[in-house]
Order: sequence, then C-alpha cells, then structure tokens
Amino acid sequence: MTDRPVVAVLDYGSGNVHSAVKALVAAGADARLTSDRALVQDADGLVVPGVGAFEAVVTALRAQRGDELIGRRLAGGRPVLGICVGMQVLFERGVERGAGTPGLGEWPGSVTELDAPVLPHMGWNTVRAGEGSTLFRGLEGERFYFVHSYAAQHWTMQTQRPFAEPVLTWSEHGVPFLAAVENGPLSATQFHPEKSGEAGIRLLANWIDGLPKTNL
Repeated sequence: MTDRPVVAVLDYGSGNVHSAVKALVAAGADARLTSDRALVQDADGLVVPGVGAFEAVVTALRAQRGDELIGRRLAGGRPVLGICVGMQVLFERGVERGAGTPGLGEWPGSVTELDAPVLPHMGWNTVRAGEGSTLFRGLEGERFYFVHSYAAQHWTMQTQRPFAEPVLTWSEHGVPFLAAVENGPLSATQFHPEKSGEAGIRLLANWIDGLPKTNL
C-alpha cells in the first residue's frame, strides 16, 4: 500500500519510457513501469507512452493486448493518459506515407502529417488550453516540448447529454493541431510532459491530483 496514487506506465516495448516514470514520481505518483495485466487494470491511473511510427505502436500495443486493457479501464471510468503517439493511436486511423493504419478508435478521426515547412515539429511551443481544462490549470502561457510530424488536426466527435463536452487544447506548427484532449477518464497530450521541465511536471501533477485513490 502507498500514500501516493499508483500509476502504471504500460510497458509494451515503446522505446525509452524511464523519463516518463521519473517525471510521474516527481509529480507525486507511485509510478511503475509494467506489463502486468492485473496492475495495469487496477492502478489508480494508466499512462500509455508512444514513440515512433503509428503502425508500430498500434501493433506492439495489440500484441500485448493493451487495447483491451485500455478499453476495460475506460469502460469502468478508470483514468488513462496517452502521451505523443500514445495519444495518436487513440484515434480511428493513422496515415503515414500514404498508408492508413486502424487505431484504437476511442475517438473518431485520423492522424495525418502536418502541412509545415519544417518537419518534424521539434522543440518548445505554446498551447491554447480549452476552457475548464484540468491538465493546464495554473499553466497559462507555459511552453511544452513537442517531437512529431503527425497529429490529429480536426475534432469530429459529437457529444450528447448528459456527457460533458471534451476539453480541447490546440497548438500550431504550419497548421493548427490538437495538443491535448480531456474527455472524461481519457486524456492525452501530443507533447511530452516528461521532457517539458517544470511545466510538464505540474501538468502531470494536475492529472495525478484528479485520480481516484484505490489504495493498492
């Protein structure tokens, strides 16, 4: 048992994720890099990192049945946070070099290449946080660290009552794109909080503060 919320960082072979674990610990979580299905299911929060190509990340996730675990958590209202490609794969489809790959389909729409003079979009950028954002509380005007060439550039999900409208946060590199989404128990950021210095730690702390405590 721990006094800190337990956050499972899903280990499915997505590159170096130890910086995410360290950032979550700094933000106040008992963070554990794991592929243990019981821990992933029962943790107070689940973080889904993602580095590399959309197709490779989706394939690796499905090989570990990560898509099932994410779906089960969300069906039970259990918080999930996707980071970078871990955000992109939550959409219906990713298009890279003309080839489409089905995503997890938690949100409608496609992830496509940014129409920008320089790719990848690499470095610090500002965001326009949506009204009522929990993730960006107290972080107005802060910059966050991005490394990507693809993003969701449109939001098409229709929300009906009694469900609340998702909070959408936008940024821009050549064209506007979604920098973050807060949609009930499912949140995601296109940027890397773990590489975004103090602002990133504070954003993770905002997410952790909203986790229901289960005292694992």
